[in-house]
Amino acid sequence: MASIQGEAAPFFPGFRSHSVECLGTAIHAVVGGNGPPLLLLHGAPQSHIMWREIAPALGERFTVVASDLRGYGLSAKPPGGLDHSAYSKRTMAADQVELMRKLGFDKYCLAGHDRGARVSRRLAKDHPEKVLQLALLDIAPTAYIYSNVTRQVAANLWHWFFFIQPAPLPELLMGPNADVWVKGMARLLKSPSEIEAAYVTAIRATNAFSSMCEDYRAGASIDLEHDASDAENLIRCPTLILWGSKSPTTSALFDVQAAWRNEGANMQFKAIESGHFLPEENPKETLSALNAFFKS
Repeated sequence: MASIQGEAAPFFPGFRSHSVECLGTAIHAVVGGNGPPLLLLHGAPQSHIMWREIAPALGERFTVVASDLRGYGLSAKPPGGLDHSAYSKRTMAADQVELMRKLGFDKYCLAGHDRGARVSRRLAKDHPEKVLQLALLDIAPTAYIYSNVTRQVAANLWHWFFFIQPAPLPELLMGPNADVWVKGMARLLKSPSEIEAAYVTAIRATNAFSSMCEDYRAGASIDLEHDASDAENLIRCPTLILWGSKSPTTSALFDVQAAWRNEGANMQFKAIESGHFLPEENPKETLSALNAFFKS
């Protein structure tokens, strides 16, 4: 690994915290463990700390990099642009490729949850030479979701349709009180007070809520264009589709295997007893599934 100095990472014993300039955007990550590299990408409205329960154990086999996506956590939050391209999954994936390059890693295993899984999917398609194995946690493909909207989908994924409204509507209506939403999530997960506080601090940061909206706006626009342009380009690396059997955003709405059937050439499927937030709701089974899938 490249010699990039960092401070001790809160919530990750033995890990170091780094800020790395990637394509003009400062990307934050915590790095620890020993072995071949494994990149972990988080979902919304979270940050790298969602991996705190399982990253140290994965670090017994891998050098783990748990990164904050641009717009989230301690990473920079640039404006999205008129076409939201600064938050396209293509751009967000390119950040992570550059991060890993600067950390000294050319090829790696990759796991993403929620928004991070969408970035991971795009990374595997745009940079297939980089990804040895891929795990996607609790998502259906974005284009599949927008093509299969029912009343229940709209109810459970309400934020998909609210956050994509033109700025500054969501920012004005919800932005000042976004911490209420985040606190609700943290309490649903029975998060310790210090974890709840970290999530709240992150969403209150300047431009954090707007950046998250830009991520969703890109998902409903430029990301769909990118997906349509290479829909025939299958994910070639071994891929694990892992989801929660009680998840309101996947298993309650879709046939997960059917949703992914035309996405990859080498896919495995597994449900575990969990809601949407697998690494925090059921870290033991999530860790077991990832350890069984990833070959060090």
